[in-house]
Amino acid sequence: MNIEEYDYDLPLELIAQTPLKTRSDSKLLVLNKNTGELEESIFKDIKKYFKKGDVLVLNDTKVIPARLIGEKVDTKAVIELLLLKNINGDIWECLAKPQKRLHVDTIITFGNGELKAKVVEKKEEGIVLVKMLYDGIFLEILEKLGMMPLPPYIHEKLENQERYQTVYAKNLGSAAAPTAGLHFTNELLKELEDMGVILVYVTLHVGLGTFRPVEVSDITKHKMHSEFYILKKEVADILNNCQGNIYAVGTTSTRVLETVMSKYNKFQECSGWTDIFIYPGYKFKAIDGLITNFHLPKSTLLMLVSALASKEFILNAYDYAIKHNYRFFSFGDAMFIK
Repeated sequence: MNIEEYDYDLPLELIAQTPLKTRSDSKLLVLNKNTGELEESIFKDIKKYFKKGDVLVLNDTKVIPARLIGEKVDTKAVIELLLLKNINGDIWECLAKPQKRLHVDTIITFGNGELKAKVVEKKEEGIVLVKMLYDGIFLEILEKLGMMPLPPYIHEKLENQERYQTVYAKNLGSAAAPTAGLHFTNELLKELEDMGVILVYVTLHVGLGTFRPVEVSDITKHKMHSEFYILKKEVADILNNCQGNIYAVGTTSTRVLETVMSKYNKFQECSGWTDIFIYPGYKFKAIDGLITNFHLPKSTLLMLVSALASKEFILNAYDYAIKHNYRFFSFGDAMFIK
């Protein structure tokens, strides 16, 4: 369970900086989780791996323009906030840079003062709680002043902001995109439905839990940050009555399904916060397979996929992907673990 076991060397040029022109043109590496066998495909051909009665579970969260750059009212020092989650009313949990310049009651101003943030609590790991001060509708102001929170390894400007949203994004609340879903087009989703695959949607608002690096050598000591999820009754009913396989699109959908199944031993209508941490040794209770991207070295997401297939199969697949110039991370290619 040592963190070093989840490391691999990735040439920088394989980190995708921009999305492909067409979402579903990305490569797809199919991994048999039982044998380790690999098969190359194209994402738009993923339908050949499905059959009538299978259920595909997608995360319909929508990314908010969660990155705000402002300045302290008193010293004019530049402060960046990444909105992670709405705690209550106008109180938000944020990642602040540099946090050391902030104290309780510090006020940060954004734009022409249309939005201000008052620090109400300082926490560990660069996190602060702030109260947003504004007139009008908060999300409209955020739409005007905020920026899309692209991951730090993406250095190119994103020309079309919608390319960091899934085509089915609906429920505002994420600080990052559920990137496995970026490969789907409306046409591909319709083709799957037409062949009898049942599409259902859950919500998990992606926050720090998904992309925070592991900073302990013994991964069992890592503590996940909690993220808010919703599973509706009609979705629970479909999942409970599924006659085929249940396939999750992304690690976020997986975490919703495994959280609910771990709690109730069946799917049921619920919502709440999950800090489930899935790593090798975990026995999956909800899903039969997973569509996912290629994840960062030493990340909790790499550990999750290593729990579904074995760590050896996953690292072998990653080695294959590197040798065959697959594109990695958020705008990169996809894997189907089945």
